[in-house]
Amino acid sequence: MKAILHPGPFLLMVILAAAPAGADEKDPRLADLDAYWAEISRTVREGDFAAYAATCHPEAVLVSGSKKTSYPLTTALARWKKEFDDTKAGRRTSSVEFRFSQRLGDEVTAHESGIFLYAFQTPGEPLKKEYVHFEGLLVKKPDGWKILMEYQKGPATPAEWKALE
Repeated sequence: MKAILHPGPFLLMVILAAAPAGADEKDPRLADLDAYWAEISRTVREGDFAAYAATCHPEAVLVSGSKKTSYPLTTALARWKKEFDDTKAGRRTSSVEFRFSQRLGDEVTAHESGIFLYAFQTPGEPLKKEYVHFEGLLVKKPDGWKILMEYQKGPATPAEWKALE
């Protein structure tokens, strides 16, 4: 009598072993990327412009879906510097948080999609919140992850933000 091997458990093990990086939330790559986004949040909250700029690849591009344009991220950085300086000096508060709908990549590349919430307030003014659909394309360099492309696709809603919890 021949023994019949059932392929089910073996096939499942093969599929799980071949799952792409990013499929498991405990993936060290995702933990490393989470640290990258946490650093972005810290730099915005503290007004640390130099550290924020250091998270960007020198040839990075910002794509604006609402303005239907793209330009070097260095151009955006020059425009944002005053907001960082004002935050650092206490003339405003700023924060950014990220939630993801899709995270693709391998050990040295990442394509992150989701929504960011940028909030800011100047004294005497109400808190302003901007929810933005975004995609980020990153590469890992010897000194850490660097964003190559930030695509700010367009406005998101608080309900869409909440759905990504």
